[in-house]
Amino acid sequence: MVDMHGNSPKSLRQDLLKQRKEFASGNGYGAAEAGLIAGINHFLANEGNFIRSIALYWPIQNEVDLRPTLLSWMKNGAQNRLALPYARPDKHLDFFEWQEGDALIPSAHGVPEPDPENENRQQLIPDCILIPCVGWSSSVLNGKSRYWRLGYGGGYFDRTLAQLRKDNPNLICMGVGFNWQKLDDSQWAAQTHDEPLDLLLTESGLLR
Repeated sequence: MVDMHGNSPKSLRQDLLKQRKEFASGNGYGAAEAGLIAGINHFLANEGNFIRSIALYWPIQNEVDLRPTLLSWMKNGAQNRLALPYARPDKHLDFFEWQEGDALIPSAHGVPEPDPENENRQQLIPDCILIPCVGWSSSVLNGKSRYWRLGYGGGYFDRTLAQLRKDNPNLICMGVGFNWQKLDDSQWAAQTHDEPLDLLLTESGLLR
């Protein structure tokens, strides 16, 4: 359970990021990282044939690095493509094809992102998006579990997902997090503008 000091999402994020930094330097991180990588490999082995493009994230602040796993998936299929998000000034995300070794540019938040002026890398609408969680929660609606992501607070993914789901109704949006990041209703509850996740990957496996 995550302790919460104060009741604002901002202080909760700060607590969670501090705890993730401590967790990353502790004894349990290696096993949790291996569990997440095994989970994404299992997903790709079972459902990767239906996916042609995956938008991944460039890991920051002790997020698990899934790039080697996804690069292997890309190399295993001639049509498989990877993409990285580019943060637009209007706080939406565009996704551009990414290949290992591409020159990236720092975003306003210091995250490496693709150069939208690179004519060799086209923009695409991904079939699957992997989104790292600062925290996450679950709720039950009509007997069905739903999963929600607490992010860094910029709102980029929520705005982008609302549009992408119109453009691609089969989009798979997968949150990536750790078991200990789960929040209860007294700590944080999703707001009406928050977009639900289709899947949540933790070291325990894939939650649907």
